[in-house]
Amino acid sequence: MSILEALNMMLTDMFGPRGPMVAVIVLSLFFALLVATGIMARKDDPIAKFKKAQTQKSNRSSKDERLRRKGANAKLDKYKTFLEPQSEEELSSVRLKLMQAGYPSRDAVRAYHLAQMVLGIGGLILGVSYFIFVKQTDQSTTSDMLFWTLGPGGVGYFMPKYWVTRRVAERKEEITAGFPDCLDMMLVCVEAGQSLDQSIVRVAGELRASYPALAQEFEIVAHEMKAGKEKSQVLADMSERCGVQDVSSFVTVLIQSASFGTSIAEALRVYAGEMRDKRVMRAEEAANKLPTKMTLATMMLTVPPLLIILVSPSVIGITALGQ
Repeated sequence: MSILEALNMMLTDMFGPRGPMVAVIVLSLFFALLVATGIMARKDDPIAKFKKAQTQKSNRSSKDERLRRKGANAKLDKYKTFLEPQSEEELSSVRLKLMQAGYPSRDAVRAYHLAQMVLGIGGLILGVSYFIFVKQTDQSTTSDMLFWTLGPGGVGYFMPKYWVTRRVAERKEEITAGFPDCLDMMLVCVEAGQSLDQSIVRVAGELRASYPALAQEFEIVAHEMKAGKEKSQVLADMSERCGVQDVSSFVTVLIQSASFGTSIAEALRVYAGEMRDKRVMRAEEAANKLPTKMTLATMMLTVPPLLIILVSPSVIGITALGQ
C-alpha cells in the first residue's frame, strides 16, 4: 500500500468519503491565510517610507509630477517582495522577455507574477469545486482528486507564461516581416535630406497601421533620442528589445557607419537590398517546404479512397465466386 492510499484511507475513516477533499481545502486555506498574513504584517522599510513621503509632498506641489507618475502602480510596489524574483538574473530575464512581448512598463514583471498567482489560485479553487460537486464518487481515488484539483491550478499558473511566449513569437514574426519595408522607407527619407532622427520619427508614424510592433520600437527610439540618450545605446537597446537578428545586424551597421564616418544613406541602401533578397529567400523557403508538409495529408486523404475504388470490385467478385 502506497503512502497516498494509506493517507486517503486515514482521512476517509476520520472525516467520511469526502475526507481527502476537506483536507485539501483546509491546506489551501491555511497557505492562503499564511501568505495574506505575511503580506499584511510586512513593514515598509524606513527609507522607502521617507521616499514615499517625499514623493507625496512633491506630488502635492506639482501637478505635472502627478501626471508623470500616474502610470506607476503604487499598490503593487508594497508587494514587490512577493511579486518580483529576488534573483537579479531572473528578474532581468523576465523583464527582457516581457519587453520582447511588447510590455515595456516597469510594473510588467509584477503584473505578470500577479497574474500567475491569481490564475493559479483561481484554477485550484475551480478544480476543487468541480471535483467536489461533479466528479467525486465512491470509486474516486487519490490520483483522480489530485488530477482534478491540481490540474486546473497548474494550467492557470502556466497560462501567462504561454501567452507571453506566443506573444514574443508573433511579435518577432511581425518585426521580421515589416523590417525590409521599414528600411526602404528610411532610405527614401535619408536620401530626401532628412536626418536619421527625423527619418525614424517619420517611419514610426507611417508604419503604425501596418506593423504596430515595429512602429512602437521606433517611437521608443525617437523619444529616447529626444531625451538626450546616446544614439548608439538607444539603438543597442532597440536590438535587445526586438530580439531579431535582422534588427541586430542593422544596429551594428548604423553604429559602425557612425563610428567610421561613412555615409548612412549608402549603408542603408546596401543593407536594404540585402533585406529584400532575404525576404525573397524566406518566401521561396516557405514555398519549398509546402509540398513536404502536404505529403502526409495527401497520402491520408487520397490513398485510402483510391485503394477502396481499386480493390472493392475484386473483393466483391471473389466473395461472389466463393458463395
